[in-house]
Amino acid sequence: MSEIRVGLVGYGVAGAVFHAPLIRATPGLSLTAVVTRDPGRQAEVGAKYGAAGVADVRELWGRCDLVVVASPNRTHVATAAAALGQGLPVVVDKPLARTAEEGRELVRLAKERGVMLTVFQNRRWDGDFLTVRRLAGEGALGEIRRFESRFERWRPAPKGGWRESGGAEEVGGLLYDLGSHLVDQAVQLLGPVREVYCESDVRRAGVASDDDTFIALTHDDGARSHLWVSAVAARLGPRFRVLGSAAAYVKHGMDVQEERLRSGVVPDSSGFGEDEEARWGVVGTEDEHRVVRTEAGAYLDFYKGVEAALRDGTAPPVDPESAIEALAVIEAARLSATQRIVVHLS
Repeated sequence: MSEIRVGLVGYGVAGAVFHAPLIRATPGLSLTAVVTRDPGRQAEVGAKYGAAGVADVRELWGRCDLVVVASPNRTHVATAAAALGQGLPVVVDKPLARTAEEGRELVRLAKERGVMLTVFQNRRWDGDFLTVRRLAGEGALGEIRRFESRFERWRPAPKGGWRESGGAEEVGGLLYDLGSHLVDQAVQLLGPVREVYCESDVRRAGVASDDDTFIALTHDDGARSHLWVSAVAARLGPRFRVLGSAAAYVKHGMDVQEERLRSGVVPDSSGFGEDEEARWGVVGTEDEHRVVRTEAGAYLDFYKGVEAALRDGTAPPVDPESAIEALAVIEAARLSATQRIVVHLS
């Protein structure tokens, strides 16, 4: 196989800011076509990437070796199923699906067709989360008892668009958006979840989906995750506060990779994922603590893993079964918030 030809479905924020630059920067991948009906965007992908701008996903069949689904959430399942049905491997942006069962159907279809299916859970490669995983693996925190994680913003005026204005049929709201990352990170760090409690609200006028949500998870080993996603946080809490039996890790500020992608920094450039020293976290106790360098973020590793999986037959960078596990937690969180109950998963 020479370069793997990639067809990208969708050229909004997900496609234009994340997927297209990462695909271009990955050796062995070539962005060949982008599905977008907007003439301006079609012209942009041609000028910027030398890719064809096409109006329909069916125009990818026969001209691409890999399909990346970065269209609105409600289209993920149907688009991925169509590509898998053509015998094409697929990357799906998070969330994989609206429900765990829809996700399982995609996994079954991929297995039937004998092709790769993976999910763009890029926040597994955030530098700060990689730092948490390293500290946990080294035993620097002792036994982790509580994992606090936040994606908070101050956006009192809605931006508009389907993520805010659409109802359940759009698979919108922060729980499915940023919450998909936080739940995934919690499960990756602390393992399966047995209980889920959630408070979810719509705080701003003109918004139809949740914009202020809190999730409490109890993991099988007794550890707890407390997760916040909010668009109405006038003062931001720490990105991470991880409390262990021996020490804690506290980190403020977001991973730098999204900001740099938005500003046009090439993702394979030197220092792309390096955090600023002023934002490094602290590990220790009240009496004794030290600053810890943030691991370099590595979104590019996701697509390097995709390329290796297609070329060498290695495991995909994200097992879709793990994304389904997180979807089951999100479904339980929605049920908890609606019925004001604790949902038991096991």
